[in-house]
Amino acid sequence: MKPYQVVGIGNALVDVLGHVEDSFLAEHGVEKGIMTLIDTGRAVELYGHMGPAREISGGSAANTIAGLAALGTTTAYVGKVKDDQLGAIFAHDLRAQGASYTTPLAPADHPHETGRCIVLVSPDGERSMSTYLGVSEFLSPDDIDERQMGAAEWIFLEGYRFDGPDSHAAFAKAIRATRAEGGRVAVTLSDPFCVERHRDAFLAMIRADVELLVANEHELKSLYQTDDLEHAIGKAAAEVPVTACTVGAGGVHVVSRGARVHAPAHGTQVVDVTGAGDLFAAGLLHGIVTGRDWLTCARMGNVAAAEIISHIGARPEADLKALFAAEGLN
Repeated sequence: MKPYQVVGIGNALVDVLGHVEDSFLAEHGVEKGIMTLIDTGRAVELYGHMGPAREISGGSAANTIAGLAALGTTTAYVGKVKDDQLGAIFAHDLRAQGASYTTPLAPADHPHETGRCIVLVSPDGERSMSTYLGVSEFLSPDDIDERQMGAAEWIFLEGYRFDGPDSHAAFAKAIRATRAEGGRVAVTLSDPFCVERHRDAFLAMIRADVELLVANEHELKSLYQTDDLEHAIGKAAAEVPVTACTVGAGGVHVVSRGARVHAPAHGTQVVDVTGAGDLFAAGLLHGIVTGRDWLTCARMGNVAAAEIISHIGARPEADLKALFAAEGLN
């Protein structure tokens, strides 16, 4: 076994979460259910109007790595924060979960702050995200430790990280170092608008280097520019060894070299869907690195996702191992 089973790379962010009515979204021009990139001024404006909020370490791939660490998977994370208060919170929370985090901090005099994501949760549990990337946007190839990448069985790349001046080069360096040592590459598409912005880059990387593609139905249809989910799944299956496509309450479809399994969603009361895809990926990857069959991997993903949507925040609060055991998944 390599030192790391999964190493994640993504936007290192702190989530600022609050409940709002749909009227708040309309009044402040926030598109429901979508991640929108914002600047510092917009972040201050929304924060000032949103009412009571909680600050919880987040970032899509970081949430996945935290979930994996909670399951006992050996993990590491790469993402940039500043030497400031939110940066210290992010680093502490991830390390306390059991993940290795050694990305160099941006200095205290850096002109940008640690990134944060303002997550507005509607009464139906849907989340609308306004993201100030801050220093996370400036992750560069210099932040990629080739020895760490080579020590990973899998690297897990966050689609949101495609937004950034040096992110594509950083991903390319990580992929080269991982594959050179026999490791494998997984990517999550993250958001349909993110796919729209970077479709050609996603497709090029997927076709050349990716063994596992994780997406929801909207992201996958956006990638292949179709309204037909079955067509999108078929296209992905022809290009990627394994595709896992979530369909919300409809569960998940996993296609591996022509074989296909479907796992129903794991029922729970929906409080906040923030991080559902992130923790689905954690459960799925945990199943993969522990040698489970695809149906079990998919069920693990669904149970982990159900835990996350049952409470505010995108980091596990319940014992995921115990939840898996209760479902006969251990």
